[in-house]
Amino acid sequence: MKKLFLGALLLVFAGVMAACGSNNAESGKKEIVVAATKTPHAEILKEAEPLLKEKGYTLKVKVLSDYKMYNKALADKEVDANFFQHIPYLEQEMKENKDYKLANAGAIHLEPFGIYSKKYKSLKDLPDGATIILTNNVAEQGRMLAMLENAGLITLDSKVETVDATLKDIKKNPKNLQFKKVAPELTAKAYENKEGDAAFINVNYAIQNKLNPKKDAIEVESTKDNPYANIIAVRDGEEDSAKIKALMEVLHSKKIKDFIDKKYDGAVLPVSE
Repeated sequence: MKKLFLGALLLVFAGVMAACGSNNAESGKKEIVVAATKTPHAEILKEAEPLLKEKGYTLKVKVLSDYKMYNKALADKEVDANFFQHIPYLEQEMKENKDYKLANAGAIHLEPFGIYSKKYKSLKDLPDGATIILTNNVAEQGRMLAMLENAGLITLDSKVETVDATLKDIKKNPKNLQFKKVAPELTAKAYENKEGDAAFINVNYAIQNKLNPKKDAIEVESTKDNPYANIIAVRDGEEDSAKIKALMEVLHSKKIKDFIDKKYDGAVLPVSE
């Protein structure tokens, strides 16, 4: 009898544990963890939180301190997705880190890059030998150099894709422009300190320093055929998972697009699916 009772008890205990495991697994499925930079990405996700709740998902946002941490956290399965980068940056990261198996789940918004100056009102006003502050982000160099080329200040090697261009690909520099590279998060400070004649500043850091590229920049990049839309990145093969589909549906909703338009006044532009 004791053996029968013990066996029955063990079966009941196993059933309880299985049910708990099932509930935990289901709970995990209903939580979406996204790593995002503070501005504007985490702010957009905050607005998306109640919409995801309506779909039965709890959204958790992790703001990390360094760009290099975001894709690592995703690759290491610490988060379900990240929201901070464009495709050229993602491709550069995967080129440098062969173990990253990541994918683009879709574009959400575009942050048109601006160049700012406390001394000059346009790029064409820059004098000979002017110093330009660039970010040291390799994936952004072609983007910045393209703006200088479009303004007629430099000529890039025609054999190199503009998105891949770096300083060594400058073939003509008639004004003998000088270039100083700093970390993206320090560009706004370099601008405020007048460390150069003009400075490129990413939109998120511009916003954090109360700058709007639409109003304050002396030049803003074109939005036509722009490959730098910010995306939701996920692990390869998880683009069509239920939680990522729910996240994308909400971020592409009219409510979120209207929020972006109103909140950022043209500094951040929502994109279509």
